[in-house]
Amino acid sequence: MIDEIYNSRLGAIKTYHFSDEWEKAAIPFEESLTEEQTIIFHQLCDLQSETAADEMRAAYKAGFKDGVALMREVQE
Repeated sequence: MIDEIYNSRLGAIKTYHFSDEWEKAAIPFEESLTEEQTIIFHQLCDLQSETAADEMRAAYKAGFKDGVALMREVQE
């Protein structure tokens, strides 16, 4: 159930674009890569993004469970 709550909120959460710092570093770097290296770079970026999303989901679930535990403790 916590996953469903998290997933339904995803559309309501404001997303941000890459920072100027990222663009200043990544664009020239990517332009210096061969086609094969660019593919690998994109795969690495995708993996990092998926890992970050998994960590955010896990943190949300842990926070939700902590909140429930606090409410139960207050009720006692």
